[in-house]
Amino acid sequence: MSRAVQTLAEGIYFGEGPRWHDGRLWLSDFYSSRVCSLGLDGDLRTELELEGRPSGLGWMPDGSLLVVRMELRQVWRRWPDGRFELHADLADHSAFLCNDMVVDGHGRAWVGNFGFDLDAQLHARGPESVIADHPQTCLALVQSDGTVSDAAPGERFSFPNGMVITPDGSTLIVGETLGGRLSAFDIGADGTLTNRREYAPTWPRVPDGICLDATGAVWIANPLAPECALIAPGGEVLEVIETGLPCYACMLGGPEGKHLFMLVAPSSDATAAAKAPLGKVLVAEVDASRAGWP
Repeated sequence: MSRAVQTLAEGIYFGEGPRWHDGRLWLSDFYSSRVCSLGLDGDLRTELELEGRPSGLGWMPDGSLLVVRMELRQVWRRWPDGRFELHADLADHSAFLCNDMVVDGHGRAWVGNFGFDLDAQLHARGPESVIADHPQTCLALVQSDGTVSDAAPGERFSFPNGMVITPDGSTLIVGETLGGRLSAFDIGADGTLTNRREYAPTWPRVPDGICLDATGAVWIANPLAPECALIAPGGEVLEVIETGLPCYACMLGGPEGKHLFMLVAPSSDATAAAKAPLGKVLVAEVDASRAGWP
């Protein structure tokens, strides 16, 4: 099936963490150090400027915005009254840069991290070598009061990246980029993750940002190719949308939850991506609506 894909916005450097919220698409633009929002009419607004790179986004039940600050390895909170302050320090539960995040209906957040200097290793060894041999890392759990713990004690992840939570709040699915798979966990009453199992293998595609649809399938942004793919539980590839440039994140939203937003850029390399605002936000209408969180 061929979908009509439109360019909704240009002029961003490297978009990540897209979230549909209050009728707009919110996203982090790494190298302009800002959080933006985007309307379906292409209206691009700067919502928050900060020092360093923002990544994962999410909202607390009271409307507070949570923002992952990558280099600081922290989550910051912008309260409804405009205060912007530290919410959680992840230094003891992450390695190198922090990255994507999902926030549930209780205000709990699960936050991934790189685990090592990805850009340096890609330059030194190339993607195939890094995928075959890389340090694994943990996943952080942040309670609504900012308390931090290991989300899945004893478990380690191959570059934990995009995450989603099923509509009943019982299951978290995480994309392990360098593992080429989606892994699922049961969410305990305290937010701890147990009962690890493979939700779907994705290789030779790898999942960066992900989003869940109402059928239980997962859209994955594939940073190794110009595409966004819909993966069924078990791994069947249901659909592939060509994106022209490598795709790094995706999100379902729009009035009926059937607009698939895809964030693309020429490269994820920090030196290259920061030089010029060549990133784009693409959009296509799909058959199944969004589900769960984010």
